[in-house]
Amino acid sequence: MYKKILVPVDGSPTAECGLNEAIKLAAGSSTALHLLYVVDQYPMLVDFAAAASYEEVQEDLRRYGKEVLAKALETAKAAGVSADSVEREVIGGRVADVVVEEAGKAGCDLIVMGTHGRRGLSRLTLGSDAELVVRHAPVPVLLVRHAEAPR
Repeated sequence: MYKKILVPVDGSPTAECGLNEAIKLAAGSSTALHLLYVVDQYPMLVDFAAAASYEEVQEDLRRYGKEVLAKALETAKAAGVSADSVEREVIGGRVADVVVEEAGKAGCDLIVMGTHGRRGLSRLTLGSDAELVVRHAPVPVLLVRHAEAPR
């Protein structure tokens, strides 16, 4: 059985699917969840021209991450699953790299994450953090597709 499962969350329905699956795996055992929110500053830098203050937007992203983590912790606790959380930041890098790094750093033995299931051109243009995590993770990865994702 797994001892610690890394679950990246971002507040999306897709990430919530990953969280729910991780809770199912951990329920009724001593498995703990390690919840991760990554403050991705790249979209913020692209949109900065419209922002009033870089620091203000950055703080809003951090605050949102804390809210997402608090909700995910509450969900795990309500299911009787032990969980902790961490918020990390990435500037100019990939969220996938932070996920892979955190799995090793926190001693996780499984990563469970939601995926949009994109294929073809949309995957190429939008990138696939899930695919990069699968390719580079030091532990097994379980991808959970959102019910409304394209097949």
